[in-house]
Order: sequence, then structure tokens, then C-alpha cells
Amino acid sequence: MRYFFCFIFFFLLYFSAFSQHFSISGTVQNGNDGDTFLGATVLLAHPTDSSTIKGTVTDLEGKFELTDIERGKYLLMIQYIGFAPLSRAIVLDQDLNMGILSLEEAGTWLGEITVSGRRAMEIQQGDTVQYNAAAFKTLQDASAQSLVEKMPGISLQDGALQAQGENVVQVLIDGKPFFGKDVKAALQNLPAEVIESVQIFDKKSDKAEFSGFDDGEREKTINIITKPNRRKGQFGKSSLGYGNAERYLTGTSINLFNEDRRATVTALSNNINALDYSADPNSQGDSRIQDGIITTNRIGFSFSDDWGKKIEISGSYLYSQRKNEGNASRVRNYVLDFDPGRVYRQNSNNTRTNKDHTFDLRFDYKIDDYNKLLIRPNVSLKHDEGNSYFFGRTLSGDAPLNQTENSLLSSNYDYDFGNRLYYSHRFLKKGRNFSLGLNTGYHSNEDEGSRLADNYYYDEQEKQETLNQLTTLDRKGLSWDATISFTEPLGKKGQVELEYQIRNNLNDSDKLTYDAMEAPAGDTINMIFLLDTTLSNAFNSQYLSQEVELGYQYRAKKFQMQLEVSIQQAGLKNDQEFPMPFFITRTFQTVAPTIRLDYEFSKHKKLEIDYDTQTNAPSIGQLQDVINISNPLHLRTGNPDLDQSFSNRVRMRYRGRNPEKDRSFFMFMQTSIINNYITTSSTIAEERIILEEGIILEKGSQLSRPVNLNGNWDFRSYLNYGTSVDFIKSNVSVNGGLNYSHRPGMINEQVNFVNNSNFRIGLAISSNISDKIDFNFSTRSSYNIVENSLRPTTNNNYFNQSTRLSYDWIVWDGLVYRLDLNHRLNTGLSEDFNNSFLLLNMSIGKKLLKDERGEVSLNVYDLLQQNNSISRNITELYVEDVQSNVLKRYFMLSFTYNLRHFNSGTDMEDYKELHQ
Repeated sequence: MRYFFCFIFFFLLYFSAFSQHFSISGTVQNGNDGDTFLGATVLLAHPTDSSTIKGTVTDLEGKFELTDIERGKYLLMIQYIGFAPLSRAIVLDQDLNMGILSLEEAGTWLGEITVSGRRAMEIQQGDTVQYNAAAFKTLQDASAQSLVEKMPGISLQDGALQAQGENVVQVLIDGKPFFGKDVKAALQNLPAEVIESVQIFDKKSDKAEFSGFDDGEREKTINIITKPNRRKGQFGKSSLGYGNAERYLTGTSINLFNEDRRATVTALSNNINALDYSADPNSQGDSRIQDGIITTNRIGFSFSDDWGKKIEISGSYLYSQRKNEGNASRVRNYVLDFDPGRVYRQNSNNTRTNKDHTFDLRFDYKIDDYNKLLIRPNVSLKHDEGNSYFFGRTLSGDAPLNQTENSLLSSNYDYDFGNRLYYSHRFLKKGRNFSLGLNTGYHSNEDEGSRLADNYYYDEQEKQETLNQLTTLDRKGLSWDATISFTEPLGKKGQVELEYQIRNNLNDSDKLTYDAMEAPAGDTINMIFLLDTTLSNAFNSQYLSQEVELGYQYRAKKFQMQLEVSIQQAGLKNDQEFPMPFFITRTFQTVAPTIRLDYEFSKHKKLEIDYDTQTNAPSIGQLQDVINISNPLHLRTGNPDLDQSFSNRVRMRYRGRNPEKDRSFFMFMQTSIINNYITTSSTIAEERIILEEGIILEKGSQLSRPVNLNGNWDFRSYLNYGTSVDFIKSNVSVNGGLNYSHRPGMINEQVNFVNNSNFRIGLAISSNISDKIDFNFSTRSSYNIVENSLRPTTNNNYFNQSTRLSYDWIVWDGLVYRLDLNHRLNTGLSEDFNNSFLLLNMSIGKKLLKDERGEVSLNVYDLLQQNNSISRNITELYVEDVQSNVLKRYFMLSFTYNLRHFNSGTDMEDYKELHQ
């Protein structure tokens, strides 16, 4: 025991040892008028190679502080958009207050004349691109999304916001989470007029940010820096509208800001397919056409606060009730050499109601300069009810093979509880870090469904069968994983990391199917339900994996390299009761290397190359040899002999910018090869096949089963070039790309390769004319070439083009005209589909009340009644076209009120700026 206490004593003594560390502080201001800067970048660098040691940004009063700095010589550098950078050489041997540091407007000296250019549109700060909001003009009521979409490299693609070709995952406000990861809600509920600048970067994991060792976990993130005089007040918007066909919308979004303490409340009720309440008056301008007729009621709350200097807390809650009434028609053209005319047609309609509660919290506790604790709990409660019907028929040429008429009533409850805990300790020695992570989760599914199906099989002798079934699912899952890592410096520019991770997933699932049977004679009960063990499954499973990883990182001024290798071992155990007792044990072992290379040609040009590997183990559902007959014409089952897949991926990204000319270029390329790819083997019955006792695959029906195949690889690329064009006072960007995939599948024991080539090109123009005229124009064209190795006669080329124009114009004295146009052109789809449409929305409004805070407007949606939704799906078995119902034309009269009240810090000039 005494040795134990001696160990504890020396351990505590080691941690309490403290060499001399100092701090640097100061205030950054405008050299012309003395105004302080919020969000100015302050970097501390080595005086010889200018490599960054530590950095921060200035606060509301322009103040900054860098702490925990060793004695020595340094270079202090300060940057802010539109101002000349400032550098100071310093010698640090005590706490240093730099006092007032003034920045001067950037300009070019020509003899005795100074020509001051416009403020730069963007600047590069390490891996972060920062846009100056003042360089982009919007109308006074515009949302943050309208502003962000004007910035080079950012666009709205199929309803998702993309930056540099990748989906944006989360939005931060002054570095703090806002509405969790609901990007659309975050941007639509913040007005553009409160924004100072916008930063776009790849946010690394909490562990990587603290240790400096990249673990490959990155999320495309937008950080919005607000104006200092807009950080204390109440602002938002409320709307009320009613139209013909009983269409209505009512919604509100209120922001309550008090410096670091912030809260946002949103509420929405409508039956016009609006999923989020938008701060844009023209909320109908979503470029993604929603399938079905959707009624939505939702209320949300988001907050963030600082508790003292050490604790940051943020969270959000959302309740949503949504009802979707939809119908769709689909046509599948099969790739079959023995039956070239095989087609499946299906018409369906369904009504689904979803009730969701979601809650997330982030508790960030900076214990001291060396210890940090992060806790992130989350809760999701969902209840879905559905009433669906479909009629499907398979044909060979004009002759029917089979058909089904299928109806389903369902009720599903899903409960998910999770928590992520992360602790990190930074030692006194730079580069030496210790971290511990623990993730836990509990998942529950309670589902019930009743199905009635009438099936017809056309053969020499026509056959009919009726299925009347009740299915219940009771699934419980517990998951946890723990990670421990240690980093140690190796030389002046190197660092090594040793990491161990263990994960465990436990599942208990009972899926029971009951067949309705006629009651015995004389029984007063009309129906009895008997358990069908053939179509039921009950199992307990465990998936335990362990991983040891060793990594090395080298950092130079312009070059960074990181090498990692991990040894993984995973074990799967599954104990099945139904449809027959079955016990399976599988073990997977993998050695996975990773390489990351970054090279900075200059401050504004950077190249990143990554090579990584990943394994994908088959799921329990894929391994279970249980037949699913939810669609009697298309049966599905599992494969207990599946192996895990292994992917190799190479990714390259290049960023180049010319801030003086407001030009930017971004290029992204990625290719991957997957061995043992888990794909589908389909058996199309040419004759009647007995699968199991009581289960028959009738002629013309299909059985799908997962298998492992090699030969899967793909290539993706994206390019974007953006610049400002002065003669039309607009920002222009051109983008394009090439995608190619080579995907294997199996049809009746024959391997089929589907080659899909996709060529894309796009153009986007956003105005910078004035705050009276605002437009965004974008068009994107895509040409696709589909080839099949098994049946080349089914090769198909098709083309689609999407064009959007959003135009807002303050015509005269508060009179506002808005236009939103979406055009879709499709060629090469099935003949019986409507291939093109033009969605035209317009509104005319009049500003009212003091400072024009109110507006009455008349809106029309789908003026030409051409709205449509068409999509194409390509698999190794078929090419499918789907057309769904959408919302059609309606008129609506609405009233909108804008709340704007800012407290101290807003002077009269700022106030007038809001209402000009």
C-alpha cells in the first residue's frame, strides 16, 4: 500500500510542477475613428518561420488575451477584413499588456495618391474562409440564408446547403451551437442585418481540437459572427396568412439576445408544405419540391449562455407534428437477358403522421488551462402512424405475370437516449495530451402493423391467395464505446499518438408475425391469430470491437503530414430463436492505414490529400436468414455467410483565392474501391420455387438476398470558380464535376455491372446592386450515361436541368414585388411521365406601420399549375422512374410584422440603417 501512496504523491507532484508561463493582452481598434473590432484575428507565431503557436479573436470591446505562453521571442500578428495586417515582434518574460493596437484601412500607394479599394469580399485564415457580410447586398428583411447563398462556393442543392461541394452540417453563432444541427432552421431564423461576417471551415472533433492530432472526423460548419451592436436586444418576425382551398400559414421566430445569453423561440402551423418557418417574406421559395401534401405544426427553442468564465452551455428542443398525404406511381424496367420486356408498375397512396420530440444539450466546462470536460446528452422520441395502399403488377411485354393489392395500417414508437462525455488533459509539456471519451446510447422500437394483401399469379393456371397478417416488433438496444488516447511530442515538429478504443452493441429483438384464421365453428370470435414462426424472428445479438491505433504527425511551416495504422478486431454473436434455433459467431480482423498530407503553397493556396480505409460489417438484419414478405411480389431475406466490406478512399482538395480581385477557386476529387462490397443478389423466378415450408416464390416474383462481390469503385469531382463582376454589380460562380460509379450486382447467379457516368455544369449569379433590388440566379445541368454489362440493350442516356431565379424589388415607397421561379427539364425518362415543369411563385406587398415594420402581401404559388416531382433511381437490377403528387396552385393574403429592438450599443445611425 505504501508504494501506491508514493506513486500517488509523485503523480500529484508532477502535475503540480509549473514552469513560468505568461499572458499577452491588448485592444484592437480602427486607426481612423477609434471604433473597436469584434472578431479580429490575433495570432502568436514563431519569429523565424511565422508558424502559428496560438490564436484567438477579439471580443465585443475589441479586447484579446493569450494565456499559458512560455518565455521567449514571438511575432504577434493581427488581421481584420479590409484592413492592413499588423505585426509586432515581442520578447516575453512577464505578463504583457500591448495597450491599444490600431489597424489602418488597406490601400495602394501611387506616388502621392492613396487609392482605397472596396473592402475585401473574403480572406483566408488558416483553414477558415471568412466572408465580409458588408460586401454582399440584401434587402432589409432578408434572412441569413439569403445572405450566405450569395457567397462564392455556397449553394442550395436539393434542399441542402452546400459549401465547397459538401453539405453543411451545423451552424454556429459567435462560435456557439445554434439549433443543434438543423442548418435550415438556424439560417432562416436569423436576419441578415445582424451579421458582421461569415466563416466556413471543417470543424474537427472535440478531441482533435484539444490535442491537435487530426482523427479524420470533420464537419462542414458555418460560424456567423454578429455585429457588436446587434448582440443585445429582441428581434424576429411573425406572419399570418390565409388563402383559397383553405390554405393557411401562421408562424413566428423571436430572438432574445443579451450578449452571451441568447434564446430563440420558433413556432409554425401550416398546410402549404412549409417545413420550417423562414425569416424570408417569400418563404415559398424552397428549391426542393416536397412530395405530398404536408400539414406541419412545430415549436422549437434554442439557447446558449456562459456561466462564468469556465462554463458554456447550449441546447435546443423541438416538437414537430407532421401529416403527409401522398401518392406516387413508379415504373421499373428490369435488366434481364432471359426476359428483356420485364416491367413492374406500381401506384400507391399513403397517409403518414409523425410526432417527434428532440432535445440536445452541450455542457462545456473548462476546468482550468489544462483540463476540459464536455458532456452532450440527446433525446429523441418519435411516434409514427401510417395508412398505406399500393397496387403493383409485373408484366412481360404486355402479358401480366403477377400482381398484388396491398394495404397496411401501422403504428411505430422509437425512443433514443444518448450521451457523449469527453475529458481531456493537457500536460505542461507542449504536445503532451491525454483524453478519455465515453459514448452511451439506449434505443427502443415498439412497432405494430396489420396487412391485408390479395395476390394473383398468372401461369398455366391462375392462382389467388389472400394474406391477413398482424406483425409486432419489440426491439431494445444498448450501445457504448470508450476511447483513451495519449499524444507525445517527438522532436520540434513531430507528435505521436497511441489510442485504444472498445465498442459494444447489444440488441434484443422480437419480430412476430401472426396469420388471421377463421374461428372454429360455433365460436363467437370471427378471427383468431396464430403465430407464424416461419415469418417471425427473435434474437439476441452482441457486436464487440476493439481497435489499437498508432499515429505520427509532422508539422512544418507549409507542410503537414500525418500517418496512422490501426489494428481492428470485431466479434459478432447472434442467438436466434425463430424461425428456427440458430447461433452464429463471426470474427473480423483488419489492418487499416491512413495518410493525411497538407501543403500550403501560400497564404491563399492550399492542397490537402487524404488516404483512408474503412470497414463495414454486415448488420444483423443482413445476416439473418429470415424471409420478409411485406411485398409478396418482392421477397427479401438475409445471408449468414456475409463478410465485412473493406474500402480504400483517396480524397484531394485544393483551395486558391485572390482576395485583391475577389476571386476564388476550389477543387475536390475523390475515388474509392470497396472489396467484398455488400450488394444484392436477386432471383427472378422463371418457374415456381419452394423456398421454405409454406413459402413459395411464384413465377415472375423476386427474392433479394445480400452477397459479397468485388469490383465496386467510384470517382467524384467538383470544381467551383467564383468572382465579382463589376459591370453588372454581381457575384458570379461557375461549377462543374464528373461522377462515375462501377457497381456490381447479381441476377439469377449472373454478375451484372452497372456503369453510371454523370457530367455536371452549373452557373450562379447573385446581385450586389443595392438594398432595393436583389436577385439570385442559378442553373445546373446534368447528363447521365447508364450502361449494363448483362444486358447492353437497356443502356440509357438521360438529361436533366434545374434552373432557379429569385428576384426581390422594392418598386416604390414600400411597395415590394417578389418572384421565385423554378424550372426543371428532363429527357430520357419513361414515356408516360411528365418530363418538365415550370414552378412560378409571385407576391406583391406593401410596407406598413412605423419604420415599415409591417407588411401586407398577396402571394400566389404555382401560378402556371405545372408543379411536379420526378426522380430516377438506378440499381444493378433495374432503372426506376417515380412521379409523386405535389402541392398545386393557391393564393394567399398574409400579414408580417418584423420585431426590431436593440438595447445600449446601438446609436442613431445604426438604428436608421435598419429601416432605410
